[in-house]
Amino acid sequence: MSNFFNKSDLTRQDTDKIVSETLKNCDDGELYLEESKSESILLDDNKIKSSNYSSDLGFGFRAISDEVVAYSYSNEISKDSLKSSSENLKSTLKSIKGTYNHEIPKTNKKLYEDINPIEQKTLKSKLEILNKVNDFLRKKDGSVKQVTASFAGEQKSIEIIRSGGEVITDVRPLIRFNVSVMLEKNGRKETGVYGIGGRQSYDDYLKNDNWKNVCEEALRIASVNLESKPAPAGEMKVVLGPGWPAILIHEAIGHGLEGDFNRKKTSAFHNLMGQKVASEGVTIVDDGTIDNRRGSLTIDDEGTPTERTVLIEKGILKGFMQDRHNARLMNTKSTGSGRRENYRHIVLPRMRNTMMLSGNQTQDEMIKSVDKGIFAVSFGGGQVDITSGKFVFNCTEAYEINNGKIGSPIKGATLIGDGPSILKEVSMVGNDMMMDPGIGTCGKAGQGVPVGVAQPSILIDKMTVGGTKL
Repeated sequence: MSNFFNKSDLTRQDTDKIVSETLKNCDDGELYLEESKSESILLDDNKIKSSNYSSDLGFGFRAISDEVVAYSYSNEISKDSLKSSSENLKSTLKSIKGTYNHEIPKTNKKLYEDINPIEQKTLKSKLEILNKVNDFLRKKDGSVKQVTASFAGEQKSIEIIRSGGEVITDVRPLIRFNVSVMLEKNGRKETGVYGIGGRQSYDDYLKNDNWKNVCEEALRIASVNLESKPAPAGEMKVVLGPGWPAILIHEAIGHGLEGDFNRKKTSAFHNLMGQKVASEGVTIVDDGTIDNRRGSLTIDDEGTPTERTVLIEKGILKGFMQDRHNARLMNTKSTGSGRRENYRHIVLPRMRNTMMLSGNQTQDEMIKSVDKGIFAVSFGGGQVDITSGKFVFNCTEAYEINNGKIGSPIKGATLIGDGPSILKEVSMVGNDMMMDPGIGTCGKAGQGVPVGVAQPSILIDKMTVGGTKL
C-alpha cells in the first residue's frame, strides 16, 4: 500500500484539517489520492516492438453543493498544492450550503489480493512467453503471416480521505494478455484476436501453459474467418452466443441504466421504473463483487463497497446504477458504482460486471427454432447512442443458420437496432451463462475504466442485420 505522505511536506493532520475545513458546508466530497504503476510489452513482426513502464502519483479533490460539483487535481502531493486546490473549490462553490453526508458503509470483504502483478513476474520471463507465442503459432500453421502478442499490467493504490478524518484504502491489481494472428490462404488474409485478464497475477492466467489455449483460440477464429462468405442482410432472427456478446447489452442497455442519464432524463428508461421493459425471461444485474474479475472493485472510487445491483428482473425495471452525487439528488442510495479513470477525472456512475442471468433453454433449442438467421459468437467495434440505445455492432465471428442448423461462417455482418426494443424481442434465454475472458474497457465522457460482461445464449426474434451479400 502506498504511503502518500512519505515524500511530502504534507502530514495526515494537515490533510484532515484542510479536507474538513473545505467541505464543512458542502453536501459531499472527498480527497482521492492515487499511485499507479503500469507496464505494456508488445511483440510484433517477429520481434519485441516496445516495452514501457510508467508510474503516476496525484490527488483529486472534490466538493459538492446541491447539483454543482467542484473538482481540482494535481500530480504534486504537497501542502501548497492541496491548499491551492482547496481555494479553487471554494471559489467555484461561491454559495455553499448543505449538510456534509458522512454516511458511508464499510466492508471487510476483499475481492482481490494486494499484489503488484508487474513485479511478480520478471521482464525476462514475460519476453520469453511472447517469443514462445510467436514460435508456437508460426510452427503450428504455415499460413500464419503475422503474430502480435502483448502484456499489460497495472497496480493502483488509492486512499480516500473524507471530512472528519475518515480514511478508506484499496490496492487494485489488473492484467491483460492478448494474441492476434493473421492467416493468408489463396491471396485472402483474415485475423483472429483473443485475450484474457483480470485482477490477479500473470501466472494465475498463464499457468499450465495456458498461453497456448489463447493462441489456439486466436488461430481458430482466424481460420473460421478464412472460410467465411459474405453475410446476408435484412430483418431476421439472431442467436447471440454466451459470454462476450453481452457487450451489446453493456452498450445498448447498460449505459441507459446509469443514474446520471436518468436524473437528467436523457435515457430512454428514465420514466419506466417498475414497468415492463423486457421479455419476462430477461434479468440483468450489474455486479461489482465477483472475485478477481476485471470489472470488480472492493470499494468504488468514492469509498462505497460495491454490490450486486439488480437492474431488470423478469422483464421489470428495478433499479439504476448510482454514485453518491446522483443518488442524493434522486433521493436514493449509492450502489457502489462511482468510478473514475484516475485522479484527473471526476466520478461518474459506471458499470462494473454487467450480466444477463441464465434461463432454462439450451443453445441447441434456439438454433433448431430458427429457419433463417445468424448465430453471432463474438463482436468487435460498434457505435452506440447512449440516450436512445441505438447501436451498430460488427460481428467478428458469426455463422448463418438455415433450417435449424448452423451453416457457413459469414463475414461483414453488423447488428443494428436499439436496446429498449431488442430487450422485448428476446424469446429464449439459455442455461449456459458465461463471463467474458476479461478484456473489456468502457468509455464514457472521455474516461476509460475496466469492466466485465456476461450472458447466456439468447434468441432475439427480430433484428436488423447489415451484410455484404449482394
